[in-house]
Amino acid sequence: MSFSFRSKAGRPAFASLSFIALSALSLDPAAADEIGTTTDVPVRTPIVVSATRLPTPAAEVASSVTVITDDEMEQKQQRTLPDVLRDVPGLNLVQTGQPGGAASIYMRGTNPNHTKVLIDGMEVSDPSSVNGAFDFSKVLTSDIERIEVLRGPQSGLYGSDAIGGVINITTKKGEGPAKVTASVEGGTSGTFNQTAGASGSEGRFNYAVDLSHNRSVSEEVTPSNLIPPGEKRIDDVSDNRTFSTRLGADLTDNLEVGLVARAIETELLNTGDHYDYGSRAMVPDGSHSFNEGNEFFTRGTLHQALFDGVFDHTLGVAYSDHRRRYAATDGVPNYYRGDRVKGDWQGNIRLAQGETLTLGAESQRESIDDAQIVYGSANDARAHVSNNAGFVQLQSDWNKRLENAVSLRYDDNSRSGSKVTYRVAPALLLPETGTKLKASVGTGFKAPSLDQLYDNYPAYGFTANPNLRPEKSLGFDVGFEQKAGIVEFGSTYFYNSIDDLITYTATTYTNVAKAKTQGFENFAAVSPIKTLTLRADYTYTLAEDDVSHQELLRRPKHKASLTSIWQATKALSLSASLLVTGDWVDTDREGSVPRLKANGYTTVNLTGNYALSDNLSLFARVTNLFDRRIETPVGYQQPGVGGFGGVKASF
Repeated sequence: MSFSFRSKAGRPAFASLSFIALSALSLDPAAADEIGTTTDVPVRTPIVVSATRLPTPAAEVASSVTVITDDEMEQKQQRTLPDVLRDVPGLNLVQTGQPGGAASIYMRGTNPNHTKVLIDGMEVSDPSSVNGAFDFSKVLTSDIERIEVLRGPQSGLYGSDAIGGVINITTKKGEGPAKVTASVEGGTSGTFNQTAGASGSEGRFNYAVDLSHNRSVSEEVTPSNLIPPGEKRIDDVSDNRTFSTRLGADLTDNLEVGLVARAIETELLNTGDHYDYGSRAMVPDGSHSFNEGNEFFTRGTLHQALFDGVFDHTLGVAYSDHRRRYAATDGVPNYYRGDRVKGDWQGNIRLAQGETLTLGAESQRESIDDAQIVYGSANDARAHVSNNAGFVQLQSDWNKRLENAVSLRYDDNSRSGSKVTYRVAPALLLPETGTKLKASVGTGFKAPSLDQLYDNYPAYGFTANPNLRPEKSLGFDVGFEQKAGIVEFGSTYFYNSIDDLITYTATTYTNVAKAKTQGFENFAAVSPIKTLTLRADYTYTLAEDDVSHQELLRRPKHKASLTSIWQATKALSLSASLLVTGDWVDTDREGSVPRLKANGYTTVNLTGNYALSDNLSLFARVTNLFDRRIETPVGYQQPGVGGFGGVKASF
């Protein structure tokens, strides 16, 4: 039994933390140098926010976290979020073809809807999607400052959806004199991308505005062996237009307000499918299906520090609106809308040196309004669900040797009842040997989606199940990290047991599935010379259904990557990346073959950046250098070898 799902046709807490002054948190004075990725000061120790909802040096965090900065994304010329996440250890990314095709991740072998995704503190999943999974294809990277990938059950701080982990995205904040940037690039598959942005600060006010547009018009997504005889191939077309802004003002020395907003318009023309009565199967069509999406997110925050930094707190209010229109090759449109209103508060109390107590409260309401036409009959669904929650965390530091974070959270869902979750994450630091020993244990849960609870499909004889229970998990990991001169390496073992998984029968949804995921995440990094960095990652994942004892779909056991970045001269930087993915179990394009072997693949990407001056640079990249024919998932072909180039200017 697989626990993949059918698809419907078709700073912090966190922005709170983007307003927390480092002095108020009484971090090490050197941390001011360590955090500023937008300054000229070298980053010595990465700062992690997502693990504890407080800025903490990565060396003191027990959780498994990967931090990706804007400098790294720019160096590798990663234009979309799937480009960034593809190489991250512990993740398997699946995308239906070209940029713009639906993209999901399997974190440590869990389901795509088991990862919570936040952008500037806003939950960005679509309440109207079938299972609540986030589509990563819609996020462009031009305005992103950093991405944190936090692995392992995190519901003790984040509530529902965090069984596999959390991905926290922070956008760029305006600082210093006014700055204007613009870029344009073109390449294979009719790619034409542009960006434009302005940022800076004036007195107590800071601002950042970004516009980005990505387009490709000739992607061969449907494998040639699936095209029926006599049927012509049609290429897929995708278009993404994104606007974002981040505004802030220091009303007083201790009081700050902020506003973030993001609007995304997407269009995707992809090869549709129709029923072939001769073969009695669904086959690719000679015409397009149409997907159009409009998404809007916004969040306002107020942050205040009191009592000389002993106490600080943040109040946030967020709203999101997702609207989708889908039309199959018959041209009949279906409409989906999901929105979310959420209020949150987080307070941090410095109890003593090395002891910080964090308190939080959240209240949100999600709703859907779907209108579908199935076999000529209207199928509408309107519903909502609310959730209220509170959490507490104690973060402790004993003489920079023993670090610990303990969190407890209570959620009360109007449909699926209450849930208590926790997480404990200690780390032992041995500075004499450069060793860190770490471990964590925690619980997670995933509340049923509104579609699973309320969206019926009478034309198919399929009904929703309002009595579904939340999925739940218990997981732990244990590992070490070692520094020895210019070399750093480590290994982490992880385990997750998931119960009451929601699966579907021919007529409805039900809580029957169980699964276990376990494996190892290993890494090694070295800088043989100051201008060259090398990093290798290898992840082994075993994800099995506890009932059938079969491997779960789309979770390859083996994944390895090798990345090198070389600052060849002051003006020229080069990078190369190698990704190796082993075989996995999948289903075919129409889902008629429940289990088949999918072949592994190897890809190589190369990039180069050359600064003509302080204000003008050229860049170029080659993707899938050896033109491998890759289908992930099976039935959707990834782009072959690609060449891209462009120019970037800043003033």
